Amino acid sequence: MQGCVLAFAGAFMIKIGLVGDYKDSVPARRAIPIALGLASESSGLPVEFDWVPTDALDIEERLVELHGIWCIPAGPCRSMEGAMRAIRFAREQRRPFLGTCGGFQHAVIEYARNVLGWRNAEHAEISPDAEQPVITLLQCTLVNKMGSVRFRAGSRLFDAYGVEESTEEYQCSCVLNSEFQAGLIKWPLQVTALDLAGDVRGLELNDHPFFVLTLFQPERAALQGVLPPLVAAFLRASAVSVAYQSAAGDHQAYSVSAATERN
Repeated sequence: MQGCVLAFAGAFMIKIGLVGDYKDSVPARRAIPIALGLASESSGLPVEFDWVPTDALDIEERLVELHGIWCIPAGPCRSMEGAMRAIRFAREQRRPFLGTCGGFQHAVIEYARNVLGWRNAEHAEISPDAEQPVITLLQCTLVNKMGSVRFRAGSRLFDAYGVEESTEEYQCSCVLNSEFQAGLIKWPLQVTALDLAGDVRGLELNDHPFFVLTLFQPERAALQGVLPPLVAAFLRASAVSVAYQSAAGDHQAYSVSAATERN
């Protein structure tokens, strides 16, 4: 069934929104276009992307026509509120969503505020005196570090990689605050990747077609010419979104046409 959907989607351009403030000095941001290109070449699925700055006043309008949304690394961004508006759109409109590094962090805060009702949920780097710093600073940063990550069987991460463990790159000094972890991690938000110390490195929404968060930066593999499996999975999920959005559009057009003819 999915093969038929992907074949249908291959006739259309897959549009990906990269939510973040582009900086050429950030390796992950240079890597992302390469990673998408490798995924497109491998799958035969055509893709184009658009940078969506976090301070864009019309951010929701810019996301409507997109088939997948990727909240990208590096921070602090110009508007955390803008990033969270984009994340909320992807979550509520069921658009395929990938959040890596800073995208992971912003998505956790968005979920805490808008799903759990934790209005004071904050990022410790931005609000050091916050009552609920769900994202906190590491004493020993993960900047320019590599480490093993273990994936939960049956998760989208596991399915993407096809193995239980992978070595991944980090450029990170902030993580999920363990003091709030028990309150945060309740269905549908699930832990799907841990490092060897048992710390959270990946999260997913189980009630969403594709909503995957990683603290590591899988896209950086593309700088070495290696296709990141998670980016390939994200592109496939976005291709499915193309098919469903097209079908929904055809149904809407048919309904409007039929109503016009009846009148």
